[in-house]
Amino acid sequence: MQNSRTFRNRLLGTAVLCCFFVPAAVPAHAVSKEIVELQTQVQQLTDMVQRLQSTMDTRFGVMQHLAEQTADAANQVTSTVNAIQQKMNAQNDAANGKVDAVSGQVQSLNDSVDELKARITKLDKTVQDMQTQLQAMQTQMSQPQAVPGGAQPGGAQPGTNPGPGPGMANNQPGMPAANGAMSQQAPPLEETLQSGERDFNAGHFDVAAGEFQDVVHYYPLDDAAGTAQFYLGEIAYQKQDYARAVDAYNAVLEGFSGNTKAPAAQLHKGLALLEENKKDAGIHELRLLIQRHPQTPEAARARTKLNGMGVKINASNASK
Repeated sequence: MQNSRTFRNRLLGTAVLCCFFVPAAVPAHAVSKEIVELQTQVQQLTDMVQRLQSTMDTRFGVMQHLAEQTADAANQVTSTVNAIQQKMNAQNDAANGKVDAVSGQVQSLNDSVDELKARITKLDKTVQDMQTQLQAMQTQMSQPQAVPGGAQPGGAQPGTNPGPGPGMANNQPGMPAANGAMSQQAPPLEETLQSGERDFNAGHFDVAAGEFQDVVHYYPLDDAAGTAQFYLGEIAYQKQDYARAVDAYNAVLEGFSGNTKAPAAQLHKGLALLEENKKDAGIHELRLLIQRHPQTPEAARARTKLNGMGVKINASNASK
């Protein structure tokens, strides 16, 4: 009995346990299935995210490559634009240099024409003066000379044919006397010029000015007159009479452009104009000197002066 009761109690306990565990087993199975489905969906979502990430990486790589290509193209465009800009600047500089050179040549031609006109005018004046002197001499020669007692010139009696006598040559009275007067009035050219240079170098400016003025007065067409005009300008420059100095230098440049003192005259003319606060005119003269006489020491001094003033020298001039 005891055993049967014990078996029955065990069986009852087992049934009770089954009653408790069987209902709980069914929901556990259902939860597991939902978890599996959820895990499946999560896995699918993870796969989709991975595929999306891969797609985004691929597209980002393409975009990055396109951005690099765009940057390279922009750099190339920038380099091309810079090269074109530099080329255009070089062409503009070359064009400006050519324009400056042409302008300088035109200005030089105009100056040469002005010099030629001035020399022609001076030559015409000289010819007119010579014609006036010749007419005066002819008038003097045509007038009969009165001799006391009715005697003919040279001591001959009336009605006789006198031979050549004092003051007569080829039966033309007065001619040698006139030539003698002219030769006595005109001082010797070379000696006068050299004496003037010595006095100038010694600082005797007033004495030198008189000697140079004699050269200009008596030998106006000789090249020595151009040298004398230059020294007259130098004397005026030393006395700070810049306006008179410029006039003297102009006389050299306009009437004696081939004189050896012409480069120095143009240099000192430019400096005198600068001393008169005529900056543009002075710069123009210095540039003109560089263009006309590029290899001279005066041109080198002009370049130094312009550079010191911060003035740009024409490319055509600077290259020489």
